[in-house]
Amino acid sequence: MSTLTATAEAPRTTPPARPAYRVTGRRVLSSEWVKLWSLRLTWITLGLGLLFLVVFGLIAASRYKSLNGSPRMTPEFGRATAVSLSLFGTNFAQLALGVLGVLVTAGEYATGTIRSTLAAVPRRLPVLWSKAAVFGLVALVVGTLGAFVAFLLGSGIVSGTPAAMDLTHAGVVRSLLGAGLYLGLVGVIGIALGALLRSVAGGISVLVAGLMLLPGLTSLLPSSWQDDISPYLPSSAGRAMFALTHDSTTLPPLAGLMVFLGWTALALAGAAYRLVRSDA
Repeated sequence: MSTLTATAEAPRTTPPARPAYRVTGRRVLSSEWVKLWSLRLTWITLGLGLLFLVVFGLIAASRYKSLNGSPRMTPEFGRATAVSLSLFGTNFAQLALGVLGVLVTAGEYATGTIRSTLAAVPRRLPVLWSKAAVFGLVALVVGTLGAFVAFLLGSGIVSGTPAAMDLTHAGVVRSLLGAGLYLGLVGVIGIALGALLRSVAGGISVLVAGLMLLPGLTSLLPSSWQDDISPYLPSSAGRAMFALTHDSTTLPPLAGLMVFLGWTALALAGAAYRLVRSDA
C-alpha cells in the first residue's frame, strides 16, 4: 500500500531561486536619470535656465545695437563683442542650474526619500557620483545649447557693428563651449552643496555667496591682495573659461578651467566625506 501511494504522488520540484539583485553603476545612473526627469521642477528650472541665457543675451545685443554710435554708450560697453553680449545671461542661468542642483540632493533629505535611496545602494558614494554625473551632463547640454542659440541670434542683431562676429572668428567656438562647460560644473557644485549641507536654504545661500557675493567682498581688501585673490575665486575662474580676451588681471582659459575644477572637486569631496561619515 505504501509503495502504491509513493508511486502515485507527483514529484515535487522546488521553484528556481531568484537571482540576487546586484547594484551596478549603470543601474544607479539609470535610477538617478529617471528620478531627475520625474520631477516637474526639473523641466521648469531647466527651461528657465535656457530662457535666461538666450533672452538676456538678446536684450544685451539689442541694447548695444540701439546705442551704437551714440554718446550715451559707455567705453566698457563699447568694447563688447557678439560673444560677451550673447553670454550676458550666463550669470542668471547659473543661478537656475545651480539651485536645481541643490534641490536634486537636498530635496531628498527634506522629504526623507534619501533613506530609500541609500538602502538600495548601501555603499552610498555611487549615489553621489551618479547624481553629479547625470545632472552635470544635463546642465552641460542645456548651457551649451543656450550659448550657441544666444550667439547665433545675437550676432545677427549686432551685424554691421564693431561687435559683429561669427563662428569662424578665433576663439568664438571655444568661448561658447567654455560657457556650457562652466554651467555644467555649476550644476555639479549645486549637487555637492545639497549633499554636503542637506538643506535647500543652506545650499542655495552658499551657492549664491560663492558665485556672486565673494567678488564684491574682495573689493574691501587692499588692492595688492585683490590682484592675488580675485582671479582664483569661483566666479572669476569661471568667467575666464569663456572670456574671449584676457589681460594681466585674469586667468587664461585653461588655468581658469583648472581652478574651477578644483573648486568643484573640493565641494564633491566635502559632500562625499559627510555622506560616508554621517547618517541620512
